[in-house]
Amino acid sequence: MKVRSRDRQAWSSEHSRSRPENPSRHTLVILGSTIVGLMRLLLLLPLCLMLLALPARAVPVHVLTLEGAIGPASADYVTRGLDKAAEAGAGLVVLQLDTPGGLDTSMRTIIKAILASPVPVASYVHPSGARAASAGTYILYASHIAAMTPGTNLGAATPVAIGIGGPAGQEPEKKPDEGSASKGDAAPEKPAPAGDAMTRKQVHDAAAYIRSLAELRGRNADWAERAVREAVSLSASEALQLKVIDVIADDIEDLLGQIDGRRVKTLTGEVTLALKDATPSRVEPDWRSRLLAVIGDPSVAYILMLIGIYGIIYEFANPGFGLPGVVGAISLLLAMFALQMLPINYAGLALIVLGLAFMVAEAFVPSFGILGLGGVAAFVIGSVMLIDTDLPGYGISWGLILPFALASALFLFFVVSMALRARRRPVATGREEMLGALGEVLEDFEHTGWAHIHGETWQVKSRVPLNRGTRVRVTGMDGLVLEVAPAEEK
Repeated sequence: MKVRSRDRQAWSSEHSRSRPENPSRHTLVILGSTIVGLMRLLLLLPLCLMLLALPARAVPVHVLTLEGAIGPASADYVTRGLDKAAEAGAGLVVLQLDTPGGLDTSMRTIIKAILASPVPVASYVHPSGARAASAGTYILYASHIAAMTPGTNLGAATPVAIGIGGPAGQEPEKKPDEGSASKGDAAPEKPAPAGDAMTRKQVHDAAAYIRSLAELRGRNADWAERAVREAVSLSASEALQLKVIDVIADDIEDLLGQIDGRRVKTLTGEVTLALKDATPSRVEPDWRSRLLAVIGDPSVAYILMLIGIYGIIYEFANPGFGLPGVVGAISLLLAMFALQMLPINYAGLALIVLGLAFMVAEAFVPSFGILGLGGVAAFVIGSVMLIDTDLPGYGISWGLILPFALASALFLFFVVSMALRARRRPVATGREEMLGALGEVLEDFEHTGWAHIHGETWQVKSRVPLNRGTRVRVTGMDGLVLEVAPAEEK
């Protein structure tokens, strides 16, 4: 009986669990969840509409302007500009070019920065009348996008200041009968001069470098090599026809519109240029680049060097003043920093220092102009030789050299004339030197007192009372006491 009762209770419990819940309660739960969800959607709908109404985020495009000769300041400006573009997440960097060329080291620094940049770089020769000559052609070839404005040109990429002779890479012309003997045998070739060998070495290196850049970007490598070896140039339309550049654009907005959607290969991989809503913004040089541009100018470096040398010489000649030494040391350090970035001729630098040393020695050694004239000559020759390049904008002009040389010559003339005048003057020491000297009374007195004469304080006596500040003249000397009278009296 107990077993049957226990089975009945178990069956009743299972039967009660298997019965469905109340249908009205389940419907209410579903209806409540639906209402809550609709309320949430209604709350989020205005926010979604506001987000849809907002314009798409514009892709930043940084524009760097590279004008004039390419030097250390230009390289610093471009490399720092590319770094800032990468940090800002820019979609493109436009390098606006107008340059006659520049230093090889600075050009290679810029090209290395372009090749390593995760942000695509478009070199754009702009505005009309601009050029990308010499180093500018290399930079154009290294960029991901090469573009020009109508009325611009590029080319003439032959290295300069590489020796004397004809155009680099060209064979000297031969006469029809040159190189043949009387029997038609070829004459033995003469070895090339050392200067010609150096020329060929640098031209071959430059040609290989620009060809490698052309092959990397898929541009016309044969014409690039001709630009180095034969110094040829192209207009914008010719460059586009020969596949030297990718685009001809009227302005930056036109350029961005034409290259939108193009795929370029950067160091981090392929990138699709999405420039439909791009907003170009110019990046100006910061204080560091501007400072480098000022002190990196050869003329400024030259002036700083002269100020530094003259300031230190003056400080050694007149110790204790301080200011000339401080200014001279700072100027000399700035000049050394600038000169180490420039292609200087150390023989020219040595001649400048030697010339200044000779001119200073003239003031202390009685050579009657020999040291001074030699110093002026060495100074002028060294100034002309100082900058070892023919690149435009990197020489020291005669308009700067001649004023310094003329000032040194006038100083030399003054020193020599003073020396000759002192040589003709009779020797005056002791009593003779003091007679007639002028001084100033330091106190009121009637017979004896003190006066300032020849930079020293002397005890003086006078026949008439004297007041402080009265100008007196020495009329005699009694031991260590000077006899004076008012300066108005003879």
